[in-house]
Formats: sequence, C-alpha cells, structure tokens
Amino acid sequence: MRKQLALFAFVSLLTPALAIAQNAPPGIRGEIIHSMLDAGGKIQELAGAIPDGKYTWKPNKDVRSTGQVFLHVVAMNYMVPSLFGVKSPMPADEMQKLDTQTMEPAKIRQMLKDSYAWATQAVADTPDSTLETPINFFGQKMTKRGGMLALAAHSHEHLGQLIAYARSNNIVPPWTAREQAEQKKKTDEKKAAEKSGK
Repeated sequence: MRKQLALFAFVSLLTPALAIAQNAPPGIRGEIIHSMLDAGGKIQELAGAIPDGKYTWKPNKDVRSTGQVFLHVVAMNYMVPSLFGVKSPMPADEMQKLDTQTMEPAKIRQMLKDSYAWATQAVADTPDSTLETPINFFGQKMTKRGGMLALAAHSHEHLGQLIAYARSNNIVPPWTAREQAEQKKKTDEKKAAEKSGK
C-alpha cells in the first residue's frame, strides 16, 4: 500500500507535463520532451524526498543551497524557452534573481511542477519549421533546436548535483529506494521458496 501511495504521489507531481508528453510531437521535439521529463521527474521526486529542513543545506558557503538549486532549475525552465521566442509567465528580472532566494519548500515544489509543465508545452508548441532559426543563447549563436537540447541537458546536469546533495544528507533517491525494495522482495521470495522446497 505504501509503495502504491508513493507511486501515486510521484505521478500526481508530473500529471500536467506527462499529459503533454503522451501527446508529444514526433521527432526531435518529442525526444527532447521525454529527455527533459526523465530528469525533471526525478528532480521533482527528490524535491519531495528531501525534508523541508534540508532545503537550506549547502556543501559550502560559496554555492547554492538545495532549495536554490531547485529554484535555478525553475528559472531556466522559464528562461531558456523565452530565448527561442516563447513568452515566459515570469518576468526576466525575477528569473535572474530567483536562485538567490530562500522560499518555503512547498512553494518550490509547486514552482518545479508548474515550470516543467510550461517548458514541456513551450517545446511542444514550437513548430519544426522554426528549429533552424538562429537565437542568441547567453551570448552564443545557436538554433532553436540547440536551445531545446540545452534545456533538456540542464535538467540532467542539476539532477546529478541534487543526487549528490541528497546522498550527502543520507537521502536515498526514491527511484533507487524502489529498485532496492523490489530486489529485496525478489531475494526474500527466492529464499522463502528455497526454504519451503527443502
């Protein structure tokens, strides 16, 4: 029952983005969406698994706290699509300073959910015919397609960072915990079967 509740909680985190992903366009945009949500789903799971009291934790004073890393992901989920022409619901000055702030963890979790749903829709709504359009990507020349690839890569980059943050606080990533629980169940069932067969 506990495993079912955990799975339901995870799915409810991603419902808006998953609904879009299920109807993702074919080709590169659909692949980008699936890649972004693969990492984004795990980032949101970690956001739920990390206790509220650990959101201000940081490995040293010169880097972002856990909560600020989540907020950085939120900011880029809005900022990058704005670079390839999708109007962001968050003003530019707000996006730029977002990852310097401290907020309630519940608010950060909701912002993550909203930002992934928005970024997913932004990629889905950008026509293939515009993917070769050049953009200015933080001073670099790039195409809209390149910007989308960078958007997905950004989630994967910070997923790795957040796993390290979680592990430093003795928090097992939820997907790893599920795999370990499943492996233990299989091992226990095998031992029980061997014992009953003796």
